[in-house]
Amino acid sequence: MSAGSPPSGRRSRRARDDGPPYNSALLHNWYDHPRALFCGGNDVKLLRGGNELFPAMCEAIAAARSEVWLATYIFHDDDAGRLVADALIAAALRGVRVRVVVDGFGSKASLPALYQWFADAGVELSVFRPVRRWWSLLQPGQLRRLHQKICVVDHGLGFVGGINVIDDCNDLNHGHSDQPRLDFAVAVRGPVVGPVQQTVSAIWTRATFGHDWPEEVRALARSSEPVTRVRDLLRRLRITPPLKSQLACSDADRPMRAAFVVRDNLRQRRAIERSYIDALRRARTRIDLVSPYFYPGHMFRRTLRDAARRGVQVRLLLQGKLDYRIAGLAAQVLYDELLRHGVHIHEYMPAFLHAKIALVDDDWATVGSSNIDPLSLLLNLEANVMVRDRDFTRELAAEFDAAIAVSREVQAVHVRGRGFWGALRRGFVAWGAHVYLRVAGITGRY
Repeated sequence: MSAGSPPSGRRSRRARDDGPPYNSALLHNWYDHPRALFCGGNDVKLLRGGNELFPAMCEAIAAARSEVWLATYIFHDDDAGRLVADALIAAALRGVRVRVVVDGFGSKASLPALYQWFADAGVELSVFRPVRRWWSLLQPGQLRRLHQKICVVDHGLGFVGGINVIDDCNDLNHGHSDQPRLDFAVAVRGPVVGPVQQTVSAIWTRATFGHDWPEEVRALARSSEPVTRVRDLLRRLRITPPLKSQLACSDADRPMRAAFVVRDNLRQRRAIERSYIDALRRARTRIDLVSPYFYPGHMFRRTLRDAARRGVQVRLLLQGKLDYRIAGLAAQVLYDELLRHGVHIHEYMPAFLHAKIALVDDDWATVGSSNIDPLSLLLNLEANVMVRDRDFTRELAAEFDAAIAVSREVQAVHVRGRGFWGALRRGFVAWGAHVYLRVAGITGRY
């Protein structure tokens, strides 16, 4: 539900008249593909933590002339959140259309503050699946949360990653820590921004429609052209372009080939997982993967094992400092299986781990919001940018190596994955995951 709309006199005409400078082929084709669709002519910049992301976002928002869109799981009411909120408010007050959508569970505690901040400033706020009572989480749809962290400014600059709008040293469950959590995002320019824009716009519409559906239905009933209105509503709810194109994306290598990949509960249900597995299967020298919540399905694990068996160096960086003990247990029950097949496992110790990144060989990398667990791969709305570029991969590899240097490697002798108790632990985690997915409406083997 909107927390306030800017007076029409303040809204820039540019917000209505400017067309997006998208690559039409990518815009019309990407959502039809079940895997990453790469396109050349992009620029992708790595951002380390909120200390780099938030100033870059605020600078872009300060220069915005027409529109700002932001979607995030957590928009907290601490100093970092206030910094971003002030930039959004200033943009709205000068006539820029500003639309923010937050997850109803992740941002539940801060919603009163967000409504207060944005109400009189003209920032339009929508909540994706609000949680009004705890037992409403038992409804299947409520377990599917908005976990994307994306922002688009004036159709030309996007931000995608795993960083919520909250201070890097602030954890909602554990309070403040001395060291910032490890996390990454990217700033992107070029044709790949078009799909990012389409995604955040569709999420905004889905969240708003979730609140306003009685009014939408009444409007359809009163309409003289209800079929046209229904089609328009469905178009806004989906990330489907109005036209089709058979054109191929530019295959130019420079500046960068990149792809934007989402996981949703519409057409793109397994795109992130498939794109990961495609890259892992092509690996020849190394696979480096970071995921705080790690409980992959059978095919993903088999792909990692097969890569290690054919001589690929496979390194996983997982949580050492646990924020949720059940998540740590879920990863640990897989240690014995992976170690026996030659996979190297490291646990990050200095602070909480929140990064979701991966590297394959010297020319493939991804940064995004998707963990390698059933919540991210089967339930939540997620978004990743995948890059085919040696320079970018080299830069991200340096960050991975620096994190490995301050982590501890898990040795097989320390793993309690065998015997009766090991089987009991694995069975408990598998049963818990199965029950959770059944409640969420997901059946079948994971």
